[in-house]
Amino acid sequence: MAGHSKWAQIKRTKAVVDAKRGALFTRLGREIMVAARGGADPAGNFQLRTAIEKARAAGVPNANIERAIAKGCGQLTDGADAFEAVRYEGYGPGGVAVLVEAFTDNRNRSAADLRLAFGKHGGNLGETGCVGYLFEQRSVACVQLPGLDEDRLLEILLSLESEAGVAVLGYELGVESGTAGQGEAAEVFAPFAQLEALQDGLRARGLSVTSWEHRWIPQLSCPLSDPEQLRGCLRMLDALEELDDVRAVTTNLEADATLLDELMA
Repeated sequence: MAGHSKWAQIKRTKAVVDAKRGALFTRLGREIMVAARGGADPAGNFQLRTAIEKARAAGVPNANIERAIAKGCGQLTDGADAFEAVRYEGYGPGGVAVLVEAFTDNRNRSAADLRLAFGKHGGNLGETGCVGYLFEQRSVACVQLPGLDEDRLLEILLSLESEAGVAVLGYELGVESGTAGQGEAAEVFAPFAQLEALQDGLRARGLSVTSWEHRWIPQLSCPLSDPEQLRGCLRMLDALEELDDVRAVTTNLEADATLLDELMA
């Protein structure tokens, strides 16, 4: 019986992992479909090239990627062209601002699902523009820095500005986790329109660029110190991220690390 119970637990765990993996593949597939409308050749379509790189990094099979491209550029006609990128805005407990990016083929359905997820956890879905002014969309590239000190990184970023014309807005040092372990890394920020120039320039200067994206950066944070408000906000964010149509969730939530650890323990 013990062996049976253990196998049952493994199966349940595997089912959860497979479900999350399937949801991720679906989201990445939709991102490729939308990007492919600008052209099926990744060499001439930076948005598509970015979507494909993200999909490959997540382990999406090549057959899935090729099918998504075919759907997006109209080679397969099964309603894929109905998907569009939409942004929703709202508030969480304590006035936390939330931006939700989605790929949807039915705005009414997506809005209803989001409204339910917000409301169930003490938040509310707002009108377009209600919190967008609190965020700025920027280009972000993550680079690995094995054996590279901060002074050398600064030299590279200065040359990126002077030689490639990329207006570097800043950087953050940190640790990146990956399948090959952990290594020193940094995120470099630039204006929205310079994502391609940013990652090309970093690579041209010998840096290993592991990922790049457009990201909403909060310009004003909202600190929460009340445990119940913070718990409700975290549950709301989890519920939003689990929705099928949701691509990404960004918030200006700021919470004490110790309190976060206590709530998640």
